[in-house]
This record gives sequence, C-alpha cells and structure tokens, in this order.
Amino acid sequence: MMITLILLFGSLFAIISIIIYYFDIGFYFSIPLVLLIIIGQWLLSPSIVSSSTKLRYLEKGENPFLENVVADLVKKANIPMPRLAVVPDSTPNAFVFGRTSGSSTLAVHEGLLRNFRSEEIEAVVAHEIGHIKHNDMVIMTLASAVPLIAYIVARGFLWRPSGRRGKDAGTIILVGIVSFLVYLVSQLLVLYLSRSREHFADTYSAYITGQPRDLRSALAKLTYGLSLSSKESSGLRAFYIGDPQKAKEEIKTIIRKKTEYDLDRDGVLDEHELELAMEQEAKRSPFGNANELFSTHPPTFKRILLLKKIEEEMEHGQFKGDIYRFI
Repeated sequence: MMITLILLFGSLFAIISIIIYYFDIGFYFSIPLVLLIIIGQWLLSPSIVSSSTKLRYLEKGENPFLENVVADLVKKANIPMPRLAVVPDSTPNAFVFGRTSGSSTLAVHEGLLRNFRSEEIEAVVAHEIGHIKHNDMVIMTLASAVPLIAYIVARGFLWRPSGRRGKDAGTIILVGIVSFLVYLVSQLLVLYLSRSREHFADTYSAYITGQPRDLRSALAKLTYGLSLSSKESSGLRAFYIGDPQKAKEEIKTIIRKKTEYDLDRDGVLDEHELELAMEQEAKRSPFGNANELFSTHPPTFKRILLLKKIEEEMEHGQFKGDIYRFI
C-alpha cells in the first residue's frame, strides 16, 4: 500500500513539477507556496484527525484511571497535561496529535482500555507521552514538506536560466524524471525519520516507566489485535503506536510458522509464544527487508528486540547517560 501511495504521489509530484517548469513559475513564488502548505497542514491537521477518528473528548473525572496515569507521566516528563479522548474502536491502539506539545490530545481506543493490563496501558500511554515530549507532531509536519522543498532547491540548481531554454519534449521528460527521483529519495528519508521517532518513543516509555517488559508485552498483543481487524487501514495510521497494515503482514509471517512457535502444542499462540516468535523473526532478519523502507513504523520484531536490550541494560544498572544510544 505504501509503495503504491509513494508511486502515486511521486507521479503527481512529477506532473506538478513539469507544470511549474513549463510555465516558468519562479523560485520566489514557489517558496511562499511551500510555506503556505506547511502552515495549512499544521493548522488543519488536528481538526482532520479529530473528525476522521470519531474520537470523543473525556470530561474531567470520567476515567480516573487514565487521568491518573497520564497526570503522573506528564509530571515526570515535565510537559503540559494533554486533552484526553477515547475512540470508539474495538482494536487496541493509541495516538497523539496537536499543533504543539502544549495543545496536544492523547487518544486511546476502547479496545486498548478493555483488553490490556493496567501496566501495559501505562506503557503505551508513556510511548505517546514520548511523542509529545519530543515534539514529534511538529517535526513530522515539517518533514512532510521536505520532498517539495527538495525539488525547489534541486530545480534552482539544475535549471538556472542561461538565456531562454527551449521547452522541448526531452527537457520536460528530464524534469519529470528528476522530480520523481527527488521526491522518492526525500520521501524515503521522511519515512526513515518516522520509524526512528517510534523507536525514540519506545525508548522513552521504557525509561520513564522503568518497565520495558510491559511495552514489549503490549506491542505483541497490540500487533496481534490489529491483525484481526477487518477494517480498511486508515490513511492516518502513521499517527498510531501500531500500524494495522503492518501488523497484518507481520502476523501472517508468524502464522505460516505456527507449528514452530507453538511451544505447548495446543494449537494457539499465547502472548508469551507470540512475543518469542517476534524476537526470533527479528533475529532472523535484523536488517529488515525492502518493504520496511516504505513503512512509517519499524517492524514490531525490531521494537521488541530494542526493548529487550534496554531491559538487559536496566537489570545490570547500565541504562544511564544517553538513553537513545541503541537507536
């Protein structure tokens, strides 16, 4: 799906680039246009996310457990208390959004609140607090404009006016090809940034709760739970702690090897067996595959391995200094 989207938007990007080139839309006009796009996305994205997910904001005192967990974590993180919301969805998931860390919303799915242990919910919430702490909402909004900015800069260097260049078919095709390549490379970098922000948030959750084991367990259950969803993947899935489309692919890989991972031979992979299966899959493909390059989230396998490494460091009292050094 992500490969298809990149090809689609890359083609659109190339067409727009050809139009800009053909009609001589200048560099100094393009920059304000990019700034307008960034500001518009920054202003409108909270409203779009809110309406698309059908979330409901919680009244004070409506969910004391969630309020207390979030209040404790934001105090440790030294950030403002976000607005809390619940999404009427039976799948386990959570996300944050907002224009700044001071105007953010933390939303959790009903499926997470109903089916996860309190420690696992806290670990997931801490992951989302990590996104707020790191200002990931702003970072990813700015990063999403990188492909367009990259093209404008490339165009400025590659097609400086030296007299009036003829707009022959060959030149126009070249503009389209270069524009597509610029878009592809810069988009891959944006996706890499998105995956790294997930690792940072996972690490922060382990650090602030002191219990990486709880997030490992939560990620395994969350991935399995999302894989069972019959709903079409949302276009907003990059916002979530777990990507439903990615979850389906990962669980499909494990189910194919079910007999290998079903340790007690009862025909069902329990939580412990599922987590061990994910660890083994990560060890078998430590560098992932080409498909990972086009994903907004790192494989759950890799996330679990990172958390296990952090847990081992904590057990030996060595998880100090730069807590993000394993990323």
